[in-house]
Amino acid sequence: MKEINDLNLADDVKYTKDHEWAKLSGDTVTIGINDYAQDQLGEIVFVELPEIGDTFSIGDEFGSVESVKAVSEIYIPISGEVVKINESLEDSPEMVNESCYDNGWIIKIKPDDVSQLDNLMDKAAYLEMLKG
Repeated sequence: MKEINDLNLADDVKYTKDHEWAKLSGDTVTIGINDYAQDQLGEIVFVELPEIGDTFSIGDEFGSVESVKAVSEIYIPISGEVVKINESLEDSPEMVNESCYDNGWIIKIKPDDVSQLDNLMDKAAYLEMLKG
């Protein structure tokens, strides 16, 4: 397991207390689990994805990540409709371990209210939460 200071935490995303990340790009928000989450889970062997067109409210479970150690639910950090899923994860779930912010993203949503992102943490606040 990595030390907190060794984590790869992106500067351009927002974080949740449940270790998801969200990044606004144009009119969509990309969502995944962050480096801390994938590091804690270990080798990821399966990612359960929602369907395109599914809608979720903040805090809803929208999928799960299964590792050799555990199954962990993934919670949506912002309300919206799923417009794209990362189908590559069906054959290569390990991409979440290898590149959680780039190739290992999980879903893209069309947000109901983009200002909900303001309630999430930036990198500094997230690190403070991890340090307790």
